[in-house]
Amino acid sequence: MAAMIRQLPSVVVNRIAAGEVVERPASAVKELVENAIDAGASRIDVTLVAGGQGLIAVSDDGIGMDREELALAVERHCTSKLPDDDLLHIKSLGFRGEALPSIAAVSRLAITSRQRGADAAWSLAVEGGAKHAAVPAARGVGTLVEVRDLFYATPARLKFLKSARAERDNAVDAVERLAMAYPALGFTVTGDDNRVLLRLDGATGDRRARLAAILGREFADNALEIAAERDGLTLSGLAGLPTLNRATARDQYLFVNGRPVRDKLLAGAVRGAYQDFLARDRHPMVALFLACPEEDLDVNVHPAKAEVRFRDAAAVRGLIVGSLRQALTAAGHRASTTVADEALAAFRPGGNDGGAPHYAYAAPGLAETAAAYEAQAPLDSRGVLMPLARPAPAPGSDTFPLGAALAQLHDTYVVAQTGDGIVIVDQHAAHERLVYERMKEAIDRTGVPRQILLLPEVVELDEAGAARIAARAAELVELGLVVEPFGSGAVVVREVPALVPGLDVRGLVVDLADELAEWGEALALKERLESVCGTIACHCSVRAGRRLNPAEMNALLRQMEATPHSGQCNHGRPTYVELKLADIEKLFGRR
Repeated sequence: MAAMIRQLPSVVVNRIAAGEVVERPASAVKELVENAIDAGASRIDVTLVAGGQGLIAVSDDGIGMDREELALAVERHCTSKLPDDDLLHIKSLGFRGEALPSIAAVSRLAITSRQRGADAAWSLAVEGGAKHAAVPAARGVGTLVEVRDLFYATPARLKFLKSARAERDNAVDAVERLAMAYPALGFTVTGDDNRVLLRLDGATGDRRARLAAILGREFADNALEIAAERDGLTLSGLAGLPTLNRATARDQYLFVNGRPVRDKLLAGAVRGAYQDFLARDRHPMVALFLACPEEDLDVNVHPAKAEVRFRDAAAVRGLIVGSLRQALTAAGHRASTTVADEALAAFRPGGNDGGAPHYAYAAPGLAETAAAYEAQAPLDSRGVLMPLARPAPAPGSDTFPLGAALAQLHDTYVVAQTGDGIVIVDQHAAHERLVYERMKEAIDRTGVPRQILLLPEVVELDEAGAARIAARAAELVELGLVVEPFGSGAVVVREVPALVPGLDVRGLVVDLADELAEWGEALALKERLESVCGTIACHCSVRAGRRLNPAEMNALLRQMEATPHSGQCNHGRPTYVELKLADIEKLFGRR
């Protein structure tokens, strides 16, 4: 006999709901700190014991709650943040009324609060979902939330927690993300034995200073200012130079209307903006803040509010990609100061310990294509490869940003003297970027050359995928791909980009259909074409081991100064290292 359907007790329901909202101590910290921000706090103090499993205490100086509000705050779906029950214009970080009851369902919770203008404070306790009556308490204006023995009511969850230190670090990271979005607020995080883990002063409200305090001065000194506005969308923040990169995307911080998010659309836009400058396994450092009208944003798509959905995703992606690329172009040949710091460290005893970042270099491929570009030179105005120009620089022309060439070391590195130091250039990496940029210009001028397939290839897709490809056929022609509908659920490919020998036509079309479904843009083809251009540029550039005369060396330096992005090759490796005279003197004890 089948079991009878019954309604679960409210305590069990709350514990099930808590599993979606409170995944680990960091989740509880995030929810509580967001509540404090919504309450208008100017100062938020967090205490963590045993990584947050023993105790999480969040204290603020916000507006506080009276006795009646305190009793309602721990009930499910009770909130002050939807006064008109309007989910289309959410202006606060929280709005569901789930955080406090979810936390209370799996812990021993105590809340003490005093409302502004009130004579006394009130305290309320909830243990494993069982609520006690509110009692008078002593406290200044604001709210203190204490969470003890997290997950004691759901011991199975404890098995999935990491070490106390790892959970503590995750909790600190959650506070740091919110602190980035609210530089005018002060934050403190204290750990075991009253050890201060984070202290941020909010007196100035300076975002760059706040980001420097959290991400390090290295990031602030090597980041580009982002400020753009388009169609009601505003993007601001800092984006690191390509040579300041990491092995993972952990140092990419993205915010929407003050809310930290981990969104595929935004992350994909950042990846797209930097795809010309970094290898696939390297990631830039960015902190970007997007502001958009509330009615164009849906934040009610994830239990932890970590994901969002945009009404016009293409406009958001276009703003991010365009703004980042514009900033990177404006940076010219600038490379991060960390390149010089790492070079100087290598000269010091014990400096070359393998701790410097690894700059991944894509293995050359498509040898049959590169064979057509044997000449080791850039492109002329028609897109044809030509020898390096050989203007004779004036003797002692060290007033140029990259100086005047003095020598070539090991037929690989060009040494130049600047007004206040020296520059060492990797001739192959530098010339590779120059060739690559000119190849892209040639493609933009004349369009992508196409090659007619002797036998058109039919690619079968699902009906929706075929419709997406057919709808964007005109745009795909600009990228060298000619497709037509071929019955229901298929397209026929008649022409492909001539730059891509041996192209997997079916795989490309399938990938395009998938990406059109997710992003609404044909990204795969663009990325593949740029990848091919990068590989050709690598094969066509001045190789390591080729001896250059002084005119050629100076021509390389002048072209670098006039070419965007020449501070790094196509894979994120620096093309030159600049050492200031003062730094060199320190190496020899002259300062």
